[in-house]
Parts: sequence; structure tokens; C-alpha cells
Amino acid sequence: MRYLCQIWFDTEKSKLVPQEEWDELTQECIASDDHWRDSGVLQAALALHEPETAVTLRIKQGVTTATDGPFAEIKEHLGGFVVIEAADMEAAKAIVSTLPILKYASIEIRPGYSIKDGK
Repeated sequence: MRYLCQIWFDTEKSKLVPQEEWDELTQECIASDDHWRDSGVLQAALALHEPETAVTLRIKQGVTTATDGPFAEIKEHLGGFVVIEAADMEAAKAIVSTLPILKYASIEIRPGYSIKDGK
């Protein structure tokens, strides 16, 4: 089964992390991603730019509108995601617990629907 693992950062706390620590963490994450990709577990991974770089699209009265930046003020922001393949939620939790980014963020694990069996 595939699981989407959303990486959520505390916006204010993440601003306090020195760039040197982010750079070191990036290297740890690359090594971790390579390990899980080589083992067939990691399906996709993507780090995201800051929320201020986002654009939100909506359809209002049949017209598509665009708004710069995030839609709402929140204490946490989505910083990236990984998609993994795991036998069940327990296996997914075991995999995610090894990700280096967990030292700086919370990770929400959510099962995806399977087209094959409708689950």
C-alpha cells in the first residue's frame, strides 16, 4: 500500500534553525532518500519552498482566480512530502521514524486509495 507522508514545520521555530544545520540536514535526507529508494520503499520525495512562494487557485462563479501565498495563516506549514510503499501502517511508521527530517518536523502518514481494490 502507498502512504503519503506530509512533512509539517513549525513556521516560527524553523526560521530559527541556522543555515548550517539545514545544509547538514539536507545531506542526511539525501542519503536517507537514496537508501529507501534503493530498497524499493521510496516512491517519490519533494521538498517545498516557503509558503510565501505559493499560489492558490479557485473557481468562483465559473472564473478561475489566483491568490498569491498561502490561503490561511497557520502555525505550521507543509515543507515537503514523501510517498512510500509499505505493507501496513505499522510498517509505514517504522520507515518514517528513520527519516532525519523528523528531528525538525512532524510527519503525517496517510494511506492512499488503491485503484485495484478500491481501498
